[in-house]
Amino acid sequence: MEKRYSEYTVEELREEVAKFKEKAQKAEQMGNINEVAVYQRKVQMAIAYTMNPEEFKKGETYEIEGDPGQTFIIRYINGVFAWGNRVNLLGQKYEDTEAIPISILGKKVQP
Repeated sequence: MEKRYSEYTVEELREEVAKFKEKAQKAEQMGNINEVAVYQRKVQMAIAYTMNPEEFKKGETYEIEGDPGQTFIIRYINGVFAWGNRVNLLGQKYEDTEAIPISILGKKVQP
């Protein structure tokens, strides 16, 4: 039975990240784009467990890494996930609430 990321040490998480990055690189060389995306998500999840969720606050807006022009307003934090809404370049907030790993959040956007 595999351990959950919440049970890993920081060093074990770093090893997982390195392993997934290597697998993503090999998949990219083989032209398996879907497989690359899966490993990139696994990297993001493992990195999220190395971060401190308390550094992210309700009501604050952050850039979304890998998604230029979109920002994310946090409604609440649950574990290593930020729940909230995306906002596009025009300032329009998407109605759907979604959860994203905190590792995807970039710089805090100043009001």
